[in-house]
Amino acid sequence: METTWRWSLLAAVAPVTWGAAYFVTAQTLPASHPLWGSVLRALPAGLVLLAVARRAPRGAWWWRSLVLGALNMSAFFVLVYIAAQRLPTSVASTVMAVSPFALALVAWPLLGQRPRAASLAGAGLGFAGVVAMLLTGTVTVDPLGVLAGTTAMLMSSLGFVLATRWKDDAHVLTTTSWQLVAGGLLLVPVALVSEGAPPALDGQAWLGLAFLSLVATALAYVTWFTALRHLPASAVGLVGLLNPVTGVAVGLALGGERLTVLQVLGVLMVLAGVLVGQPAARALLHRTRQPRETEVPGRPMPRNLGLTSDDDVLDPQQVAHVAQPASASVGSSGASAAGRCSR
Repeated sequence: METTWRWSLLAAVAPVTWGAAYFVTAQTLPASHPLWGSVLRALPAGLVLLAVARRAPRGAWWWRSLVLGALNMSAFFVLVYIAAQRLPTSVASTVMAVSPFALALVAWPLLGQRPRAASLAGAGLGFAGVVAMLLTGTVTVDPLGVLAGTTAMLMSSLGFVLATRWKDDAHVLTTTSWQLVAGGLLLVPVALVSEGAPPALDGQAWLGLAFLSLVATALAYVTWFTALRHLPASAVGLVGLLNPVTGVAVGLALGGERLTVLQVLGVLMVLAGVLVGQPAARALLHRTRQPRETEVPGRPMPRNLGLTSDDDVLDPQQVAHVAQPASASVGSSGASAAGRCSR
């Protein structure tokens, strides 16, 4: 169970850094070059991981890298930008909060992971928490922005599940580097046609880009894909709800924002939803509900001595009580054998 919690905590690295990325992007990078911003975020991250892995794609991984790079990086970044431009942050985050449902449903036919009731309940609780946390006023909804956000969410869900389905002996760091390089290269011609030459960046922009590329992309995707190899997709998807929670926390700490009572309640609901859907939480709940053997005076314990866990300690009187009939039986058998031999 401790190992399962460890994978859940590892998965949390990704949405926490992604939530902080919104603030870093808005404060350090030029808003006029979103495509080049995506290229400079994905391509350096992929090249750094590739330098560490030192392994080029082989066989089917050439086309798999292109497919996953488009689903998880290039097309995803572009669609998220469109959604962010056309929708308020609250609405865009709420659309993306449906991703745990999408990830669980896509994983069912492709990975054979049937959604558990606890996972669906956690996703529902988390979605309600995001709505309570972000939709605190009257907002205008752009249908094109909702379509872009929904498409991005579905594409990334499919990409995450396919990356898990196609896992083999290749290390997760290696396959992540291939996806990031492919996704960045796919965006380069689009950025050149749409935005021209790359923008000139100052020192603050380079620092922000270093965080986005190395931490919120390279590290985040490696931890995310690693968790997907060890946990059900539905559980990992629920951890992704920490993304908007982190965004709110960063705004509170660095942006001078204040939380309402409804927003605090929403944060608590999201955290509760994430915990409910984790396998370790279900295992702990199941363990606490397991019935234990009840001692009855004068009654011998079962053959397994009533042990239900490694923490149980034997009472010496119980051991003697169980051992007496066995020793008596051995003694009587020995006497009978001696009598037969004397005859």
